Amino acid sequence: MRVMAYPRYAALGASSRVRWLQFLPELRRLGLDIDVSPLLDDEYLRLKYAGRPTLGAIARAYAGRAAAVLARRDSADVVWIEKELWPWAPAWLERLAWGRRPVVLDYDDAVFHSYDLHRSGLVRALFGGKIDRLMRGAAMVVAGNDYLAQRARQAGAPRVELLPTVVDLQRYAVAARPAAPDGPLRIGWIGSPATIDYMRLLAAPLAALATKRRIVLRLIGATLDLPGVPTEHLPWTEAGEVQAIAELDVGVMPLPDSPWERGKCGYKLVQYLACGVPVVASPVGVNTKIVQPGQNGFLAATDAEWVQALTCLADDAALRRRLGAQGRALVESRYSLQVAAPTLAAWLQELGARR
Repeated sequence: MRVMAYPRYAALGASSRVRWLQFLPELRRLGLDIDVSPLLDDEYLRLKYAGRPTLGAIARAYAGRAAAVLARRDSADVVWIEKELWPWAPAWLERLAWGRRPVVLDYDDAVFHSYDLHRSGLVRALFGGKIDRLMRGAAMVVAGNDYLAQRARQAGAPRVELLPTVVDLQRYAVAARPAAPDGPLRIGWIGSPATIDYMRLLAAPLAALATKRRIVLRLIGATLDLPGVPTEHLPWTEAGEVQAIAELDVGVMPLPDSPWERGKCGYKLVQYLACGVPVVASPVGVNTKIVQPGQNGFLAATDAEWVQALTCLADDAALRRRLGAQGRALVESRYSLQVAAPTLAAWLQELGARR
């Protein structure tokens, strides 16, 4: 069975890499013939993160996707799309491009809020219902969390399935971390320049903690200086991210409680736990489902709760090991590629067989 896959990004884009590209070898092993055509290449993201103009790259990308869709219009049994074919294009155009083939839409964030909560009334009027119309017309919507799944159901999607964002257990093999009994507590965050501002939420808690305990904040993939907080900046690489996470003592995921953040899928938390690293996170969206307080980490809603949770972990290495081990077990049972890929393959094969 042939699947045409249209992710938003190539390998440098985290959402496409973890919800799409990492699945391909296993899906192909399970018998699916998958042709992949990203919208935006790695060069676009390099320009974006460097603050350089991207308009030309976007124009080329849109034209390239149109050509790819037309060339492959009748050659697939199933079309698999990340979010939408063309951001800021009308829903009717996208649905016209789908043709008569069954379409699977995948969502790992609340992209609909880019439109329906936009500050421009014109944008809200023109595009506020776009994603709902796409969801309603798709054969299946695959959602990364309950918030996204509920939106799809409200939109009238005929079928909604839940598939969390996962890691490959073969990449995230647990290794013994170097013991550092006399060293600082290594508090870590992994992300990109697009999301580093979330760490500003921890400026006060980390500065307060630094006056009481020896700590170092390790930022993987982006840079930020917080006053009074000893900080190390590590570049992100696909080959080195697992080792960088595995060397942490605690992983953090601060978020504000707002509609966009409620649509996030908690991938950072899954990464930390897969490496046996306990976590502290804001009680927002799927974080409350992944984090089991006192079992694999803690939830913290206020500055005082952040300081309390991190102090508790700083003072008890045995607790960190226990929470980390239980977090790894959770990932193995619920948040692994080995569990998710056969499920996704079965859904795609089922839709293709109905064509």
